[in-house]
Amino acid sequence: MSETDYYVGVDVGTGSVRALVVDRKGNTVASSIQEIKTWRDPQDYRIFEQSTDDIWQAVGIAIKACIQSSHISPSSIKGLGFDATCSLAVTDFNGDPIVVTNGETLGQQGERNVILWADHRAVAEADLINATGSPALDYVGGKISLEMEIPKILWLKNRMHPSRFCQCQFFDLPDFLTYRATKNNTRSVCSLTCKCSFLPNTGWNKDFFKQIGLEELHNRDFAQIGAKEGEEVLIAGMPVGGGLSKAAADDLGLVEGTAVGSALIDAYAGWLGTIAASVIDESGTLSSIPKLDESAHRIAVIAGTSTCHIVQSPQGIFVEGVWGPYKDATIKGWWMNEGGQSSTGQLIDFVLTTHPAYNEAVKLSQEGSTTIHQVLEDTLERLRKQNNVDSLTELTKDLHIYPDFHGNRSPIADPRMRGWMTGLELDHSIVDMAKRYHATLMAIALQTRHIIDALNIAGHHITSIYMSGGQAKNTGLMQLFADVCDMPVVLPKNSGDAVVLGAAMLGRFAANAGESGTLKDEQSEKIWEIMVEMTPPGSMVRPKASEKEKRLLQAKYKIFLETIEIQKRWRAEMEAATNS
Repeated sequence: MSETDYYVGVDVGTGSVRALVVDRKGNTVASSIQEIKTWRDPQDYRIFEQSTDDIWQAVGIAIKACIQSSHISPSSIKGLGFDATCSLAVTDFNGDPIVVTNGETLGQQGERNVILWADHRAVAEADLINATGSPALDYVGGKISLEMEIPKILWLKNRMHPSRFCQCQFFDLPDFLTYRATKNNTRSVCSLTCKCSFLPNTGWNKDFFKQIGLEELHNRDFAQIGAKEGEEVLIAGMPVGGGLSKAAADDLGLVEGTAVGSALIDAYAGWLGTIAASVIDESGTLSSIPKLDESAHRIAVIAGTSTCHIVQSPQGIFVEGVWGPYKDATIKGWWMNEGGQSSTGQLIDFVLTTHPAYNEAVKLSQEGSTTIHQVLEDTLERLRKQNNVDSLTELTKDLHIYPDFHGNRSPIADPRMRGWMTGLELDHSIVDMAKRYHATLMAIALQTRHIIDALNIAGHHITSIYMSGGQAKNTGLMQLFADVCDMPVVLPKNSGDAVVLGAAMLGRFAANAGESGTLKDEQSEKIWEIMVEMTPPGSMVRPKASEKEKRLLQAKYKIFLETIEIQKRWRAEMEAATNS
């Protein structure tokens, strides 16, 4: 391949689609972002729905904008990769969208055909599945999450007329995108294993699906959910079908037959785009090229609306309350665990926008041509000096926030957990807003430590954090991660691009595999080479807490853990009182 070959990555996030064109070194040539629609139910805060037609249209607009701005020929784009949120897309067997909104139109053709990852409608279905105690649950930390696809499919089955349900195809959204791009129905290991209860080594557990009331999937040899028994499931980046179909190529402004790589869930694409980074230290020295084995000691933290924590290991490690272990989810022969926080970026926005001083903070940021976060950080630093304390941790030592406003993904794995604040004052000023802001960042960092501790206690050996996503730009939060977790945080260059860069790597691997005849047995070696070559080096944020602040942080963590037990006990007491 010549140096003029390019690759496109497409990241379908919660609120937007992003397309990125890169060269073989991972250098950005062009980038474009397009917003996508989300429907909410004003009567039910749990409902989040989207449209595959709207998403696909945004994908086409974004890719065409990249081609136009970069002035490159579509024929020079050799590979295309997708990642997306782990949302449930529903179509008929022609690929036409099927409505997932509860009501008379449920199961008919229509626009709203995606149940977003954040949708928490399937509470009862998840409870029913978890009550079975099936061995299949061992591979999701002991409890299936209502954010996964099987509880959502069961929710649809329980409400949809059987004549409509049997006509449905169910896709994890990344797999829908490769299907729309190629018209090839082959699914990915990542989506099926991580979100659809496709088990390592054995595949579909037929008894599990019968036990939970989804025997229809089994009776049709799992054609509705993909991967009939004996059919191939693709490891990350392996070519899907014959590449772009003519219709998809026209939609995207690319060339028919362009290689399309088997997709990843967005967090796993973030892992792909960060974890192989070398590091530039304070003296400007570049670290040695990392080996694949080193990835076992690095956790990728992909932080946006929510946050995912992904680490791989050469053997499967079972961690209570943490998803996995998933075999071959990204690299063949390796196992992955995935922790997560259901609401982080969303939580920060909520705490800020609901505070009485929010409009004042916005006005100050506009007057100073800065961000609202910077206004609050400046306020905090001024308060620290006025109060003659050594750290912001000491400044906010009596203000505690527990962050599970939208349930706990891990390691408690309880969607009923709720957020709380203690230490509030009769203060509605921007000073109080700044303190709550810092306490929110602290809560997110403390929960990250909780997840990492659970992983390490179970057998992982994590020694560093590799960040990606929008929150990586928050320097205060990154320092808190380093101090609270007592380990370095690596920020790859352009860490905000890491997820979509990971998708572009899938496109490059697919193009290379098609030209060289790469077999899936070579995937681990070849994909790691691509990751090392295309991932830019990162900078390091080291822990710097003083001994006094370390004591305060340890006390904060102890209170954080106590908060969990208190909430569980209070909830049990109220349920007992209600039931009696």
